[in-house]
Amino acid sequence: MNNQLQSLIETIQKNCHISDARHASDYTLCIYLLKMREFYRWEKAFKHDDELDANDIGSWLSEREQLWDELAASDYLSLPLAEQNYQNFDADNINRELLKQNYIYSAGYGPKSKPVFYLAELEQQILQDDYTIYISGRELARELTAPVAMSQQNNIFIRRESLNRMIWEKTVEWGWHQNKNAMFKAMNFYDFGNQPENSLDEMTNKELNSVILHEIGEIKTAKMLTNWQQMIMDLPRSHAEIMARAIKDLLADTTSTLPVLINDHDEASLHFYFANFTHMRKELSPGLLTAYQNWNNDADYLKLLGAVNRSAEHWFDIARDILDLYEHHDEDYSVQIESLVRENKLGAAG
Repeated sequence: MNNQLQSLIETIQKNCHISDARHASDYTLCIYLLKMREFYRWEKAFKHDDELDANDIGSWLSEREQLWDELAASDYLSLPLAEQNYQNFDADNINRELLKQNYIYSAGYGPKSKPVFYLAELEQQILQDDYTIYISGRELARELTAPVAMSQQNNIFIRRESLNRMIWEKTVEWGWHQNKNAMFKAMNFYDFGNQPENSLDEMTNKELNSVILHEIGEIKTAKMLTNWQQMIMDLPRSHAEIMARAIKDLLADTTSTLPVLINDHDEASLHFYFANFTHMRKELSPGLLTAYQNWNNDADYLKLLGAVNRSAEHWFDIARDILDLYEHHDEDYSVQIESLVRENKLGAAG
């Protein structure tokens, strides 16, 4: 690794630390500790199944929190590359240089407007319709959150390492109770009992498609809902923000991800999708979960697709109503948004 790349990694990682320093308190204590444990595993290059020393983690955690205290008031650094300094959100120009060396950089915003940065080795670049898809492998710099994918304009960044880790965590979580649920059904398409690492890689490779479809859905719905991202940035930290993000996810998946999986009769990925149906999505769209459960019994793909299409139409209408409330900008618009969504949850079709 040359000195220029090492300097770039260190600078991006410092920006990641600054972001974490400013936003670590956004998490509940339980989520925070789980994320920190996973972050420690990544930073120390432990394998998924390596046992971790609680004392070492405790010391590392104290040192990291001390570092954050020192960095919380710091400004984000510009990035040194090819004898220039780039602003940290100037991913397009940064990647013009990095792609020549088979690296990829991404900078964006996650929940609660948290800046998200990462640098990784580029595995694959795919041109698909109007989209450029970058699939990365080993991550060289990252922050605490590490989402599996992000999209900017028509660029889609997929993080295989983060997806692999997320799937591993889901399999471990399933192992605590071993319920015959959606995750059990998804795992049954692989040989986790005898070949856990190979099965994990196979599942990761397969679920890359669902992640790409979701990000395409995000881009499509963003174009239909102008000002949505600005509204998310402007919303105060509230239940309304969580609801709005869940609605955008539902729209992305009911317009892109789920129709493709259903038309392809992709059982494994359909089970995995509903295994990761978040609490908020279940609360807002219980009818979609019911449709999945019915599909488990009757294998009627057309009926499931009908429920997905109804969901897409419903949430698109609600999303436009949400934007209307935002654009009128009454003082209590976030309260009005929350009330609107609660009154329009989508149950099963009668």
